Amino acid sequence: MQVRETGIVRPAAAIYARDVNGFALITPVFILFEIWQLVMSERYVGIKQIARAANPREMGPSEVIAFLWSSCIILYGVWMLALLASPGVRIYALCLLGTTAVGYSVRRNCSIKLILVVLTFEGAIRVGFLSFLSSVVYSHL
Repeated sequence: MQVRETGIVRPAAAIYARDVNGFALITPVFILFEIWQLVMSERYVGIKQIARAANPREMGPSEVIAFLWSSCIILYGVWMLALLASPGVRIYALCLLGTTAVGYSVRRNCSIKLILVVLTFEGAIRVGFLSFLSSVVYSHL
């Protein structure tokens, strides 16, 4: 499809290239963060800990890991809110925020044994949305 703009014929994709939000370009960093989060949740709320009937709140990560993890989660939330300012990627930000909100509410109301399942599904859904966002953003460069 071509669009005529001031006498110059350009492909339709060229119109969206100028609308790429710089914040959306760091999507691969958050894909890696999501994968790291899945690994960490398996480590602290994994099958072995469930079999031992261990409470993950009693055997949490070290202070440095907890600080880095919490900082990344806050940065991730701020990044998702910043994506709302860009019309081209707003739907992905809404999907990520919605997934986080639904996942949080389900996690708050389920038993310790089901938290790992919920975390895994929630993380997989967010990785999927981030992958779609990344492919959209990088295809419009």
